[in-house]
Amino acid sequence: MSNLIPGKIFCKKPLKILFVVAEVYPYASIGGLGMAISSLSKALKKMGVDVRIFMPKYALVDERKYHLEMVLRGLKVPTDESQDEKKMIICNVKTYVPSESGVPVYFLENREYYEKRSNVYGYSDDPIRFALLSRGALEFLKNYDWLPDVINCADWHTGFLPNYLKTIYERDSVLSKIKTIFSIHNLYHQGIFDHRFVSQLDFDDSKSAIASFFSERLPKQNFLKRGIIYADFINTVSETYAQEILTKEYGEGLDNLLKEVRTKIFGILNGIDYQELNPETDKLINTNFNITNLKKRIENKIFLQKEFNLEASKDIPILGIVGRLDEQKGLDLLFPILETLISEFNCQFVIIGGGEPKYRSFFEEMNKKYPKKIGCHLMSDFTLARHIFAGCDIFLIPSKFEPCGITQMEAMRYGAIPVIRKTGGLADTVEDFDPIKNTGTGFVFEKFHHYTLLGTIVRALEAYKYKKVWQDLIKRAMKADFSWESSAQKYLALYKRVLSI
Repeated sequence: MSNLIPGKIFCKKPLKILFVVAEVYPYASIGGLGMAISSLSKALKKMGVDVRIFMPKYALVDERKYHLEMVLRGLKVPTDESQDEKKMIICNVKTYVPSESGVPVYFLENREYYEKRSNVYGYSDDPIRFALLSRGALEFLKNYDWLPDVINCADWHTGFLPNYLKTIYERDSVLSKIKTIFSIHNLYHQGIFDHRFVSQLDFDDSKSAIASFFSERLPKQNFLKRGIIYADFINTVSETYAQEILTKEYGEGLDNLLKEVRTKIFGILNGIDYQELNPETDKLINTNFNITNLKKRIENKIFLQKEFNLEASKDIPILGIVGRLDEQKGLDLLFPILETLISEFNCQFVIIGGGEPKYRSFFEEMNKKYPKKIGCHLMSDFTLARHIFAGCDIFLIPSKFEPCGITQMEAMRYGAIPVIRKTGGLADTVEDFDPIKNTGTGFVFEKFHHYTLLGTIVRALEAYKYKKVWQDLIKRAMKADFSWESSAQKYLALYKRVLSI
């Protein structure tokens, strides 16, 4: 794995960067990917980069709100069934340039595959939908008057793009000089198939041609693996995760391949938008506050307790969780210990997030058993998430693995102290509290075991009793800088480096 240590970089001649992604905030954003691309593109724009975004136009995209303009009508995207035009998929491309960021967004419009779908992901024909995104982006560039120096693809949905560029478009006079970077936000997701259980007959060597859109073979091809093989450079969303994916434990079956290409792998930590996520101005929280008037933060705590019908008390510590309810997030570790924490320690627990039924059932049962101590909202809610960041005392992220993690940065920004497992981006963003030196920004454990998590939470609860120590801890957490400026500088250095090869 290679490292980037750039100084301040600004563009004399603007670099031209195109992000091709499945989701972008605020147009259609399901998880951290959409937020990351939105914030990174704005940071790059401020640095003088000519940055643009290409994404599908889902039903979620409100055309009246964003006033989309047609830039290319009747784009013919080959499906590789044959060169007969009847085997083409016809799309339009529309654009919108938000005044606040100035980053143009191009929307690939197709009724069958995007506009008639109420969700971004989760369809049996997702391989066709995202092969269309990759191929559509390249065909658009062939027919448009703007050409990027670098295309930055993100996650498995766009893994075919570098593959197409290095094979089908290898001799294309327009596209062949474009470099590609493939950003891995989560190696676990490699397509719609289960990559952990693939028969030899269905195994994708990733060197054969990409199947036609309507072939039975297409869903069995590994989008993410092909992105890794064919992209010029690869980056992950934290330095630690870039190292972890080279191991069998975290490599998701691709660790040997990643070791082969390790010289083109870089780790760049994601950031958060400090302008939007600002407790001093955030209109979504009950009471605004900053590092100099932390007493006002208590009003958000009382508001959170009332919102979840818990006992209202500034002295009772609140444990909070915001995120997907799935195995990756380490929620299984709470099963044997949550009741002990709630019944034996004077604390409360709130959780927001949707996901797998077994986690929903567990938290619902605990809520019924301890209605004044446990609060649940088992679906995603952008506003309630801010209430937890601003109101809870201790924020739990006991992840099994975490490529970057955004919620620990958001929680720290609002003065909630994280309890995290030492993995991926969590390890890169939270420093373990040292009571002797009075240093650190959170509480860190390493072994993935419920007793280890329990001990770390108890350590946090004990520290909470010492108000001056806890206030200092909050201040250090709030001062931690995870703004996008530093990360954007590293991305810019990576773009310049890929153009030099």
